[in-house]
Amino acid sequence: MAMGGLLIRQHGDNSNASYVEFLPMGGQSRGFALGEIYQLSLFDIVQRYIHSGIIHIVPHGLDHILFVIGLLAFSRSGHHLLLQISLFTVAHTLTLAGASLGLITLSPALVEPLIALSIAYIGVENLLRSSPQITPQFTLMRGGVVFAFGLLHGLGFASVLADFGLPDTAFLASLISFNIGVELGQLIVVIPLFVLFRYILAEPKYYKIIFQVPVSVLIALTGIYWALERVGMI
Repeated sequence: MAMGGLLIRQHGDNSNASYVEFLPMGGQSRGFALGEIYQLSLFDIVQRYIHSGIIHIVPHGLDHILFVIGLLAFSRSGHHLLLQISLFTVAHTLTLAGASLGLITLSPALVEPLIALSIAYIGVENLLRSSPQITPQFTLMRGGVVFAFGLLHGLGFASVLADFGLPDTAFLASLISFNIGVELGQLIVVIPLFVLFRYILAEPKYYKIIFQVPVSVLIALTGIYWALERVGMI
């Protein structure tokens, strides 16, 4: 029976109390003897936390995937997409670090519905702002919205890290590695879709009819459903 990820710690005499190792579902730890101090190497920590960050997005982070696809669905402009994803990355890095250090504390009961609403908002805004004209004023406004929502999503990432912890002896390395994994997971989703839009759905009218409108409707409805579900209304 699948049990999901596992968290391994050492307890007892002659054990390393700060040792922690997260194993994703199907993962395998290195062998170690009970009662003997064992510590992962820096390479092992970086490798495992990058992998954990990736699988948190693909395949387990559907809410974050929908948000990033919503950013992509706004326009086919590579410059505008890069700006939005950069702002999103900076924002969620800040709150991920702050929450992991204990500087920011918000209940998942509040954060998770707000993340769902951020997804719904992006879908709705894509439908209302489907015009190809992107003014500097709107770019600034959209950037502020994406940055604010990135702060929320960072708190969501932090709750994942809190579930399996960060090793005291390599806190910064594991935090950075997890964030790198998250970014790689986002790129796995964004790059193929962006190439599809640039070279296959090259005509703006086809892009809007085939992708932008139906996907934005789906994202908006999914976000609303998740928000209602996460507050216990359905």
